[in-house]
Amino acid sequence: MVASTLGTANSTTLERDARLINAREHEVRPGDIAVGVIIGRSTEFFDFFVYAIASVLVFPSLIFPYVNALTGTLYSFAIFALAFIARPIGAFVFLWVDRRHGRGVKLTIAMFLLGGSTAAMAFLPSHAQVGGVAAVLLAIFRLGQGFAQGGTWDGLPALLSLNAPQNRRGWFAMIPQLGAPIGLFVAAAVFAFLLTTLKTADFLEWGWRYPFFVAFVINVVALFARLRLISTPEFEELFESRELQPSPVTQMFREEGRTVVLGAFAPLASFALFHLVTVFPLSWVVLTSGESAVHFLVIEMVGAVVGLLAVAASGTIADRIGRRTLLGVSAALIGAYSGFAPQLLGRGPSGEWVYMILGFVLLGISFGQSSGATNSSFSPRHRYTGAGTTATASWFIGAAFAPLAALLLASNFGLIFVGAYLLSGAACTLGALALNREWGRKTA
Repeated sequence: MVASTLGTANSTTLERDARLINAREHEVRPGDIAVGVIIGRSTEFFDFFVYAIASVLVFPSLIFPYVNALTGTLYSFAIFALAFIARPIGAFVFLWVDRRHGRGVKLTIAMFLLGGSTAAMAFLPSHAQVGGVAAVLLAIFRLGQGFAQGGTWDGLPALLSLNAPQNRRGWFAMIPQLGAPIGLFVAAAVFAFLLTTLKTADFLEWGWRYPFFVAFVINVVALFARLRLISTPEFEELFESRELQPSPVTQMFREEGRTVVLGAFAPLASFALFHLVTVFPLSWVVLTSGESAVHFLVIEMVGAVVGLLAVAASGTIADRIGRRTLLGVSAALIGAYSGFAPQLLGRGPSGEWVYMILGFVLLGISFGQSSGATNSSFSPRHRYTGAGTTATASWFIGAAFAPLAALLLASNFGLIFVGAYLLSGAACTLGALALNREWGRKTA
């Protein structure tokens, strides 16, 4: 009965029409799937980084002008975390939409809600105009972003992984992760351009709003790129065989909750480092050094390129030594990095460059294999729901409060405590890997 309901509820007409409009010769090739995955993830991360950069450069003065810059940034980071709180709720709701109406409908609603919430921020009034209502509106739009992100899981990374040759799984696993450095590079470049070409008053008045408009347009383009792929013959076959069918969350947790928990903790070293090289250092440098924000955005752009190359390299390395080994070694290296690197942020431009480049190398190698490491551990019945739930839990545990925690620790106790925070993430990764013996297989 369940299988029949799921099969008939799939929105195949919408999805097939999108595929026929966009696919070359009405066919979707494996390379198209990879491109679609990269486009989709790059779009999501562009939205993510546009908001993150604005949390440092715009919102403290626009929304919280009545407190000092540090407190305003902390308030911004608190609202930043709201998306990660709303994301599991959105995932649960959109999973129901997926089961009842098909993932084409689910993905369309989620992407328009994500783009709409992001674009709405472009019209955000300042505190000078509406008082405390501005902060309330910002929180609502941020919750909308997080809720929508819970529905953007389309199963395409799982499709890539499941169809990858045994000796190329590491390479295919890293493809979705390329979206993070791409999204960061574009977002940092847009803000650097605006800061360079506009006066400070103009940037704070209206210039910062343009990236949020751009995000909506990119979301629409990404939606069609992804809709045409989720009805590929490969995807439909896996859907019908239950490899990529949504299953009830409660049942999945009862039967395979251990895999979700271990999978959520395994990438914590990578996810903690993620925000400690992309979001936190920008806030720390802007607040404490007096350096130009453009200067550090350029460093982030260079770091994004380094991170992109490191993510690609992680695929080759993982195929040679095994994904579990790579995750364990990278976690140990991140632990070593945590012992000295954060202090470099207080030693001028040279220290900033070393911190960022080393950080992005480690981030790329670890983050490149952090997604989908447990996908093969799920039974076919729960693989689609389990993979999406694990990813959502990982981001919540490892990344939601990282910028807020790091800035609080650094401002009150010093940068060395940021290293201690990062070290705890590395310890969690090593512990989860040790507990899950199944990851000991090279082909996992």
